[in-house]
Amino acid sequence: MAKVIGLGGIFFKSTDPIALATWYKTHLQVPIEDWGGAAFYHNDKSTPGYHVWTPFAHSTDYFSPTDKSFMFNFVVDDLAQALAQVSQGGGQLIGTIENSEFGRFGWFIDPDGNKVELWQPSPIPPAS
Repeated sequence: MAKVIGLGGIFFKSTDPIALATWYKTHLQVPIEDWGGAAFYHNDKSTPGYHVWTPFAHSTDYFSPTDKSFMFNFVVDDLAQALAQVSQGGGQLIGTIENSEFGRFGWFIDPDGNKVELWQPSPIPPAS
């Protein structure tokens, strides 16, 4: 059975995401990157990954089809199996699995109507 092995990130809407990110960088030294959010890396784990904090513009459709102002991301050990389990449990799958340089992603709507992103990170390449 697939399982969640960590929190991948928190994504939320903001009326001015650039200003908000700058405020957090200025006042709490949140390490804002060029893409507008922060990644908190944990390189001491056997699975590569990091926790992400990202404000999005209010106009984003990334949280669609929900009207919620947030979305969260869970790191999973087996994306395909996790999505199958969610579907069997009554979750509504959204779209298709996407592969990227960061790993594989899939989405679903939970019983409360929240959009959830599941992330299976790319494996760590062997040391040379």
